[in-house]
Amino acid sequence: MIIVTGAAGFIASNLIKKLNSEGFNHIIAVDKFDNPEKNKNLEDLKIQEKVERDVFFEWLDKQDAKKVEFIFHLGARTDTTEFDIAILTKLNTDYTKKMWKKCIDMQIPLIYASSAATYGLGELGYDDDESKIPDLKPLNPYGISKNEFDKWALQQEKRPFYWAGLKFFNVYGPREYHKGRMASVILHAYRQISETGKMKLFRSHNPEFKDGEQMRDFVFVDDVVKVMIWLMHHRKNSGIYNLGSGKARTFLDLVKAVFKSMKKEEDISFIDTPADIRDKYQYFTEAKMEKLKTIGYPYEFTDLESGVDAYIKEMKL
Repeated sequence: MIIVTGAAGFIASNLIKKLNSEGFNHIIAVDKFDNPEKNKNLEDLKIQEKVERDVFFEWLDKQDAKKVEFIFHLGARTDTTEFDIAILTKLNTDYTKKMWKKCIDMQIPLIYASSAATYGLGELGYDDDESKIPDLKPLNPYGISKNEFDKWALQQEKRPFYWAGLKFFNVYGPREYHKGRMASVILHAYRQISETGKMKLFRSHNPEFKDGEQMRDFVFVDDVVKVMIWLMHHRKNSGIYNLGSGKARTFLDLVKAVFKSMKKEEDISFIDTPADIRDKYQYFTEAKMEKLKTIGYPYEFTDLESGVDAYIKEMKL
């Protein structure tokens, strides 16, 4: 069996779909199954059992460890505007520590979700060199909670026999419709253009960047899933890895790709960045991806225009 936490979520449900397509149908889906919209992500998937997040460790203790092939721990509180430190510590840091210790005790390989939010404003760059992790300065409590676990993991003498922490950059693609404000700009653009024929982007409040030329490393969810499954089979070179496309692109590039895919005439305007996120806004992110490639990862990443087009076509179905 393969265990996937956060199973009803965006990345995890895409992962389960791909696992199913490769013949892995004994999937244990772990989540807090209290969101009917989010739970729709699981309706077309082959799952052996659903386990509530709060009782997962008790459930795991009753299993034959030899039957657990892998754990993908993707469940977390991912809202970057969440400021309740206690909730983030409980769900993102402490829960993952418990998962780590169980994987050691039961000899189960582990992949867990870190985040590019750990890099803050990128003062130290976006290099997944583990020696730099203690010096990173995340901008929000979510990023802090993820970085705290990364730091803790690197300090441990006892580790799962194989483990990888993945710093997800700006992931986009199908099955994110439930995420509200935290959904990708592509989904927001598709909805806004469908309703109004126009798209409003955040104005730049940084003199080094023109309006719409803020840059992000946008990575297609299919590529993210492909990396995770490759690592599951590879099971060597434990450590913390960036997971982006390796190529920063502007929000204007992204929105123009959405207009083109929707076959609509471009109509783009700008509004002020909300005050509650303005002083914590990243103007540039770009994953250094050499580390993953040096361990043998063989696949290219989808370019933004191709990824946007594939996503838009799926939304139209």
